[in-house]
Amino acid sequence: MNTNSNSYTIIYASVLVIIVAFLLAFVNSSLRDLQGKNVELDTKKQILSSLGIKDTEDAESKFAEVVKSDMVVAEDGTLKPYEGTFITGYEKEFKENGRAHIFICDVDGETKYVIPVYGTGLWGAIWGYVALNEDKNTVFGTYFSHASETPGLGAEIAGEHFQNEFKGKNVMEGNAVGLGVVKNGKIEKPEYQVDGISGGTITSLAVDQMLKNCMGQYTKFLTTKE
Repeated sequence: MNTNSNSYTIIYASVLVIIVAFLLAFVNSSLRDLQGKNVELDTKKQILSSLGIKDTEDAESKFAEVVKSDMVVAEDGTLKPYEGTFITGYEKEFKENGRAHIFICDVDGETKYVIPVYGTGLWGAIWGYVALNEDKNTVFGTYFSHASETPGLGAEIAGEHFQNEFKGKNVMEGNAVGLGVVKNGKIEKPEYQVDGISGGTITSLAVDQMLKNCMGQYTKFLTTKE
């Protein structure tokens, strides 16, 4: 075959592309399980973070120790065990399956409830976890993160300073979710509200909407006294 011909060049390039595509597909397939496990582990770390447990050396073991059960909220507000694989995307889980998850945890002998929340910020997805005390009405801790909020502004929702402001706040105001975020300096109900981030108003109010929308799905559970 004439190696200087156009046909040779085309055939050679085509074979090379096929080989590279095959290798990429093989590598992607080989790493898929590992990637899935990493996403699951990161989700567990986020849940632990909402409980104030951070930088633990063995997050998998700590999660198994602290998180006693993954439950879903029934229509009447009661809890029933979730039977299925560990979920890392709760927005899709609720919209497609109508299931509101809640994690029952034990921290130093005290029961805590962790609720997943999710929403849309200024530039992309925002999400997090809200940990409640056994009374189901006061915040024990929070964790928030984002996909692409503005560094130094909206991205500050992932900072400990902002997240720590929620500790001790009340969740329910009557039969509605009172917990939320207001424009910086506009707090009127300090028992429920947190100051928004200066310069990050849109993201701050997106967190407020996220809390109202998501935690509103748990109203019957949160207002039922056992």
